[in-house]
Amino acid sequence: DHNPNLNIGTTFSCSYIEAYRDREKDHKAAKRVDCLVNRLFLELSLGYGYPFEELPFLKRVDKFYKPEDDQLLAFEFDFIGIQNYTRELVKNAWWIPYLQATNIKAEKRNLPTTEMGWEIYPEGLFQLLKKYDAYPGVKNILVTENGAAFPDHLINGQVKDEKRQQYLQQYMGAVLKARNQGINVNGYFVWSFTDNFEWAEGYHPRFGLVYIDYKTQQRIIKNSGLWYRDFLQTPETPKKAMQRSSVQHSNFFKP
Repeated sequence: DHNPNLNIGTTFSCSYIEAYRDREKDHKAAKRVDCLVNRLFLELSLGYGYPFEELPFLKRVDKFYKPEDDQLLAFEFDFIGIQNYTRELVKNAWWIPYLQATNIKAEKRNLPTTEMGWEIYPEGLFQLLKKYDAYPGVKNILVTENGAAFPDHLINGQVKDEKRQQYLQQYMGAVLKARNQGINVNGYFVWSFTDNFEWAEGYHPRFGLVYIDYKTQQRIIKNSGLWYRDFLQTPETPKKAMQRSSVQHSNFFKP
C-alpha cells in the first residue's frame, strides 16, 4: 500500500566539474567527467537512458540494452540526495583510459583545502543544486552529506575547530542562496555527527561535530557542534549565520 507520509529517494555523490583552462580539449574533458560523475546514474534513474554520445565507451553495453529499458529503469523518487564536498578542475589527458581527463589538485592551484586535500568551494554546491533542479523528474532535493575534515586537537577539554564552523556557514549559505533563487532544496545534513571510520582513510580524518577519544571512547562536543546546536535552536541565528557566510573564501582559509 502507498503511504503518502513516507518518502523514498536516493542519493548521489557528486562534484562540481569545471575545465582547468579555457581550451576546447579541457572543456570537452570536463564535460566527459561531469557526465560520468554527475549525470550518468541520475539520468538512468530518471529514464533518460545512457549518455552514449558523451561517453562512447558505454556503447559496450549497447548490445545488452533494449529500447524499453529506459522506462524500466526509471523511478519516480520523492527526493534526490546530493553528497558534495568539493569541486574538481580537470584537463585533457590522452593517456588516461576512457575519460582522457585528469583532475588538477587544489594544492597545486594554491587554493584552500580541507585535510582531505579537497578544495573549499561552496559555490560548487550551489551550482550542483541548480543543475539537478533543472531536471523535470527531480521534485525535491536534499543535501544528504556535506562537511569537512580538519586537524582537531583536544586541549583542556575543548576542540576549537573554527575552520569547520566557517566551512559549514559557507556551505549552508550556498544552500540558502539556492532556496532564495527558487531551487527546490529542502534539507541539509552535516557529515558527520561524530568522528568515524572513513571507508578509505580509516580513523585519521575527523569529520565529526563530536570529538571521539579513540583510546578512552570519551565524546566531547567540538566548538562547531556547540555552534551548530545554537544555530538550530535559536530562531534568529540561521539568518545571521547565512549572512555571514556570503563570502565564498575568507582569509581564514588561506592555504
